[in-house]
Amino acid sequence: MSSQLTSQSLRRGLNARQLGTVEKLLIAGQEELREVGHEALTIRTVALRAGVSPATAYTYLASKHHLFAELFLRHIADDPDAEVVGSDVTERVQNAARGVVNRLVVEPELAAAVTPALLGSDPDVARLRLKIGAEFVTRFEAALREPGEDGPVDPLVLEVLVLTLSGALLQAGMGVMTYDEMADRLDSAVAVIMRGNL
Repeated sequence: MSSQLTSQSLRRGLNARQLGTVEKLLIAGQEELREVGHEALTIRTVALRAGVSPATAYTYLASKHHLFAELFLRHIADDPDAEVVGSDVTERVQNAARGVVNRLVVEPELAAAVTPALLGSDPDVARLRLKIGAEFVTRFEAALREPGEDGPVDPLVLEVLVLTLSGALLQAGMGVMTYDEMADRLDSAVAVIMRGNL
């Protein structure tokens, strides 16, 4: 069953009561994730915590992977420090990548949950993968532009940066490196990418 909840932008079609239910489910999902971890969490336990029936929860959340992808998108999109700063383009791009990583460091259970969630075949997750990728693109586009500039950026550089961040997230999610190590390694990778394109 496809759920009604696929992104913040699509939530506009929901009425106030439905939006309230969605918010309760996402808050309960985050609390449940922090308390029991991603393996023990179920949509039923999230529904119980949110004070709604499991059937209602499944109306909005197709699976726990869908929940984790929603929480991840929400977490990175609601970043209060998303504005990218730096003295030059390399530093701005490094800070953009580090900003995503720092958002995961503060939510270790979400970090552990998101990699297997995003690798799944759930159609609701597939749509969210595109939105998460768009969030990465937006951050890197802003970092690649000089302050006050609004022209296009090199699409190949942009693609390599998104692939580098996505690959680093996958490696950290598989336990190849910690998220703190990932931030430092991304700094080095970005420096190499930008050195070849300045």
